[in-house]
Amino acid sequence: MSLIELRVNRISYSQNQSGAYAMILDEVDGKRKLPVVIGEFEAQSIAVALDKDIKPQRPFTHDLFKNFAFRFDVAIKRVIITKLVDGVFYSSLICERDKIEEIIDSRTSDAISLALRFKAPIFTHESVMEKAGIVFDKDDAPSKGALIDELSAEENYDDLTTEELERAIKKAVKKENYEMAARLRDEISKRESEANE
Repeated sequence: MSLIELRVNRISYSQNQSGAYAMILDEVDGKRKLPVVIGEFEAQSIAVALDKDIKPQRPFTHDLFKNFAFRFDVAIKRVIITKLVDGVFYSSLICERDKIEEIIDSRTSDAISLALRFKAPIFTHESVMEKAGIVFDKDDAPSKGALIDELSAEENYDDLTTEELERAIKKAVKKENYEMAARLRDEISKRESEANE
């Protein structure tokens, strides 16, 4: 199964959900973006890893893990976002010690934070990008009433078609409202899983 390489674009604060952030991952050789909703602590840890000028007074948990791993000669070779189930991303750390690889289950936010500290590449499967990746064209027009400005976090999306939800996702991405885009994407995923039952 081929892997798609990703890179962290940025972290943005969720205006709709208190204490939540959206981490935006860009497809390295493509135009898709993968928004992942993360918590405040994880956002802070990732932001510190992205900004080389920030030096915290005490190590974050992810820094402690890195120091511990280096002490015992364990390296993180790559991170793979393996699947998306009910709006939750699952990831694996591919670690190596004494030329033996081990796979460790991880929350995606922790895996990305560690990948940045170990300078390890980040990958996902095409199936994850098909399900959760967002791409938009410059000339995408909003559809009847499905404007992102009019949608709220508590909204029931039952009245919108899947096509309208996809257009609303593109509009949310244009407005950099990645949290809303992720929520709309989760609604589409929910519909697809219900259709397959």
